[in-house]
Amino acid sequence: MVEHQDGTRAAYDAVVELYASMFADRLESQPFARAMISTFAELVRGTGNLRAADVGCGPGHLTAMLHDLGLDAFGLDLSPAMIAHARRAYPALRYDEARMEALPVEDDALGGVLAHYSMIHTPPGELPALLAEQVRVLAPGGLLLVSFFGTEGTEPVRFDHKVAPAYSWPVDRFAEALDGAGLSVIARLLHDPASERGFLDTHLLARRP
Repeated sequence: MVEHQDGTRAAYDAVVELYASMFADRLESQPFARAMISTFAELVRGTGNLRAADVGCGPGHLTAMLHDLGLDAFGLDLSPAMIAHARRAYPALRYDEARMEALPVEDDALGGVLAHYSMIHTPPGELPALLAEQVRVLAPGGLLLVSFFGTEGTEPVRFDHKVAPAYSWPVDRFAEALDGAGLSVIARLLHDPASERGFLDTHLLARRP
């Protein structure tokens, strides 16, 4: 797990300013993603536990969005350069370097976890351990919103992402992985292809019982 993460971290460290300039306001043109994040935030507020982690926060813009939506949000990312950028851009918020499979969060602590295209670089065999870690930090009733590239077929597909190798997933397979981790999928949204590859933008919202 560490070897591929080291490569991913180095790749994102190298493109942080370009990445931030491209994606910081991207949701302005993505109404479906905005709607799912807003719904996620509303449901987290409804749990009474406002603590939420933006896991794989990148330049920090979605952490700020969650904060604006009323959550006690903080950002975590593998890339130290991304964390440094986020701290400069949003100095009032907390951002820390962390690996997704070893979150610096106590058990049963969070009302929500946002993973917006941050699991896409995880090899399929390592996804169950990654999801188990998200479940560990969620309080009972807490919510996970995970977004990824959806694909046809029955198996995940490795592809050359512009930053680091990534995987697209059949939606039902990813939903099964969430179920296997102990989460109940309560909503799913698929919409128009996210790229020339024809992948679908996919958002799954799940709750820890």
